[in-house]
Amino acid sequence: MYIKLCVQGFDAMVYEKFLHDLARAGLSVRAFAELIGMNPNSVSNYARSGVVPDHLAIIAALVAEMGVNGLDFQGLLAKVELTAKKPRGRAKSGQFGGDRQVPLDLDE
Repeated sequence: MYIKLCVQGFDAMVYEKFLHDLARAGLSVRAFAELIGMNPNSVSNYARSGVVPDHLAIIAALVAEMGVNGLDFQGLLAKVELTAKKPRGRAKSGQFGGDRQVPLDLDE
């Protein structure tokens, strides 16, 4: 099996092709997201733009080929120790964007 990846001239994967590759691997969007440690909503949000980022497209293409050829991609990916990502867009109370908020004196 040979897969050629070319950065120059590489077209972004359309979302429908991504879904097709997941189906070839026997995966739903939710199962794929859980397999790679992502939030399922984050993956399905790419349907809005119609294209999938290259890193997800490559993973989907590889697991599809592995699945079609009877290779255990789930066992292989389960061996990868994933680190939890920090949630984005949720600041700590009293902070905005990492900067401590100071009270404003608006009664002047």
